[in-house]
Amino acid sequence: MGRMRIAITGSNGLIGKALVRSLTAEGGHEVVRLVRRPARTPDEVQWDPERQEVDALGLNGCDAVVHLAGAGVGDHRWTEAYKKEIRESRVFGTATIAQAVASLEEPPRVLVCGSAIGYYGDTGDRAVDESAPPGAGFLASVCEDWEAAAAPAHEAGIRVAYARTGLVVAREGGAWGRLFPVFRAGLGGRLGSGRQFWSFISLEDEVAAFRHIIDTDGLSGPVNLTAPNPLTNREVTEAMGRVLGRPTLFTVPPFALRVAMGEFSEDVLASQRVLPRRLLDSGFEFAHPSIDESIRAALR
Repeated sequence: MGRMRIAITGSNGLIGKALVRSLTAEGGHEVVRLVRRPARTPDEVQWDPERQEVDALGLNGCDAVVHLAGAGVGDHRWTEAYKKEIRESRVFGTATIAQAVASLEEPPRVLVCGSAIGYYGDTGDRAVDESAPPGAGFLASVCEDWEAAAAPAHEAGIRVAYARTGLVVAREGGAWGRLFPVFRAGLGGRLGSGRQFWSFISLEDEVAAFRHIIDTDGLSGPVNLTAPNPLTNREVTEAMGRVLGRPTLFTVPPFALRVAMGEFSEDVLASQRVLPRRLLDSGFEFAHPSIDESIRAALR
């Protein structure tokens, strides 16, 4: 692909920062950041997802739009008010972007919307790919509404992909950003029974997968962003201890997680065995297919 102009929401988040860095430094592409304050530089466009407003003129001529913004699922305890914020930030934000790109004279070739493997709910030991239906629970219903909100872009003939991301192995943020200091201190251990599957992906592979979706013309609809071999929490715990050279003797019982996290603990203890069928079928190659490689990559 030649030099592209790509607009990104959520460019200050874990994935957004890494994607911007990759697109500009390695790809030589022009990145336009959507910001929630008045634009200060030519590479910024103002938007207000709560009011569902965006300066659509600033998106004209973009080859791709990547939508990553939304309230963090694990950032706060799940009060009813925060659950409402999680849902609305995703649904309103996606609807705003989808309507904006659908209205453009020069619409982008592709809209890549961030989503999550929470779509599948608790899959137990059963492996699922993109053909699986939505699961039960709060996050599954949020993901369903979140993806549905992109309908205006799809109806306008824009290629729309939903990047259903798993647990990103990174030091800078997300779930793993909290795990690293605990394991480094020798206080790491399995969560609950440890039998629940964790579908992980290295930050480098996550960014490469987003770029692959942008570049691959036929790739639309749901795309799972997870490494090819999900592992149980017990196996992930052992790998963290192995790579970091620390003991992993502790176990966090389910009741303690519920006290610390409230309703969100149910999703931490849920099992999600998710396979990246469409990425693999479209020729994507993982740089870090194993958990040990993903952990080492995060530490570099």
